[in-house]
Amino acid sequence: MDGRPRVRTALALLWLLVGLLAARQATAVLRLPPGERLTDLETWIGPSGVLRAPGPLYENGTFTGTPFAGLALKPLTRAAEQGLGVFWTFGTLLLVVALGFVAARALPRPVSRRTALFAAPVAIGLMVLSLPVRNTFTLGQTSILPVLLVLVAMGHWPRTSHRLSGVLIGLAAALQPTVLLFVPLLWMTGRRQAAGTTAATFAGCSALAWAVSPGDSATYWLSHVAGAGLGEAPDSLHNQSLHGLLLRLGLSGPLELALYAVLAVTVAVIGLRRAARYAADGQLLLAAALTGCVAVAVSPTAWLHQQLWILLAVVGRVGRRRADRLAWPVLVVMVMSLSAAAVAPTSKGLHLIGQNAPLLVAIAAACCVPFLDRRSPHWARPVPTPYADRVPAYGEGGRRRLVPLLRFVRRPLSRPNLLLELLLIRAGYFAYSYIRGSAPETRSTAEEHGRQILGIESALGIDVEHGFNHLVAGSWLEGGMNYYYSTFHFLVPLSLLGWMYLRRPVAYRWARTALAIATVLALVGFWLYPLAPPRLMPGLGYIDTANGSQNLSHPEFGPMTDLANQYAAMPSLHVGWSLWCAIVIVLLAPKPWLKFLGALYPVLTLAVIVGTANHYLLDAVGGAVVVAAGFGLQYVLWGRSKETGLQDVAPGRVLGAGSRRGPEAAREQVPEETAPGPHAASLTKVREWTR
Repeated sequence: MDGRPRVRTALALLWLLVGLLAARQATAVLRLPPGERLTDLETWIGPSGVLRAPGPLYENGTFTGTPFAGLALKPLTRAAEQGLGVFWTFGTLLLVVALGFVAARALPRPVSRRTALFAAPVAIGLMVLSLPVRNTFTLGQTSILPVLLVLVAMGHWPRTSHRLSGVLIGLAAALQPTVLLFVPLLWMTGRRQAAGTTAATFAGCSALAWAVSPGDSATYWLSHVAGAGLGEAPDSLHNQSLHGLLLRLGLSGPLELALYAVLAVTVAVIGLRRAARYAADGQLLLAAALTGCVAVAVSPTAWLHQQLWILLAVVGRVGRRRADRLAWPVLVVMVMSLSAAAVAPTSKGLHLIGQNAPLLVAIAAACCVPFLDRRSPHWARPVPTPYADRVPAYGEGGRRRLVPLLRFVRRPLSRPNLLLELLLIRAGYFAYSYIRGSAPETRSTAEEHGRQILGIESALGIDVEHGFNHLVAGSWLEGGMNYYYSTFHFLVPLSLLGWMYLRRPVAYRWARTALAIATVLALVGFWLYPLAPPRLMPGLGYIDTANGSQNLSHPEFGPMTDLANQYAAMPSLHVGWSLWCAIVIVLLAPKPWLKFLGALYPVLTLAVIVGTANHYLLDAVGGAVVVAAGFGLQYVLWGRSKETGLQDVAPGRVLGAGSRRGPEAAREQVPEETAPGPHAASLTKVREWTR
């Protein structure tokens, strides 16, 4: 079977998903009240917009476009009342679709048939999900059009005349002045006629706007220095430029301007030279993205809707190993699609990374990230990933195997990319925190469930929480248990994951997948069964050892009050995660005393959660159930531990890396001291992967 039906089915589903995302975005905008949708556009060409008023464009600071943009938008004011929202929203959607197709066609040649089929829907989907495009939809901005004009000009250089390329980029610069940075790119790549035409077109459009509105042009170009003083305050978090970053760091005055000038020139020189290099290599889309990233960084103001250039940098290929290829795209998509809190923790120091992540990614793309040249031997043939043998569909006696269900999925045996793992862990933890915080937390329902749990425990004769809590409170155990509860819950699992990543990479994949499944199942429990912990049950006499007595109508737990749902007690992930740690340690630890400590860890955790009145005994049972389900689903999907690669490869094992088409990798027993020469390199790699 050639797989074409599966490709067509996958392509149809992808286009369906893209269509649903686009429809959702358009609906989300059109359902907003008139005063909340297309807010920038309404202030420009609406019934009371500045383009209708006889006074200056920039009198109240609401219009932030160039004078030429005002001249181009003014004819739309006549039809503003009839269908501005619908017309503009679907027009913007069509621009996004067109941009996706143009970006797909601008990929460096040659491209595989599968890439050619999937590139356009993937590009459109990523753009619809991105913050710049969503912001453009909501505000009614015009920032997609300059990007489209530039890509149309650059994506067809072999077939587009120098004059037409220059006219298109010049029009884009007239709408967004930072596009003028493409003039030196054109010059450095030998398209000097196009560079001259770009400058001439920009000058002509600006001169036309100056002739029609000399006062507005003088205000924009001279008083506001190309619009630098328009819109929000320049130190706003939405301004992802070097100037905005320096202002947020507390710098101001001549010192800030001097430092900004030095940094801007440095980024521009390095970034444009790199863009010219990749343009000469045939990677025109990447060259355009890097130049756009330079524009975002060096512009005095780079608002959210102007940051679409950063997303285009996703096309750059980074890494020699196939396993490393996804790290850069995932980083770019996360930064351009998720909030600052999702990208980096909000703790002191790290919050600056999240708040300035788009700027940092733009500078990294322009100046630092080592994108591969097409001449590199790893461009089309990255170092392959070794895989375990596929489990056969039939076992001994010809009986069909019921598990694993995903036997067709190859199990990688190499160490995963660290950056990619950290990004996925961060995104997963953010999703966990968000879902847990969004779960229903009606106090009456949670307290009713608490009474149900206590009733069941009383019937079973295991309602020991109250007595043990009072035994701990006020004793020498209280301080230690409070510290244990708030610290070990994250410290031990993260430390264990780090150790497995470094020393047992195959087991790491197995264990972290089971942990992820267990955590997802726990989130379902938080959502379906909100439960008040003992410390929040009124009138029962439980003592909150960490926070003291509380007003149960408005409990206060410091920063945790707003960050965590206090009624998400079932199941207990403190017990669940500690049990996961115990299973992993017992299976992998080389020493008996380490296995003993690992087995003791969930027992101590159970004592702590009960002693501090944070959980019931049945919560611990729930935690054990989700962990058992996590390992059970792991078995159902991928089979026994031997088949999932739990036992890491011994030094005498050789892993077949397989070809690019992905045949099953074979394992071969080779004595270490007599390993033949051809296997020496493979042995070295295996030792590195499993060291």
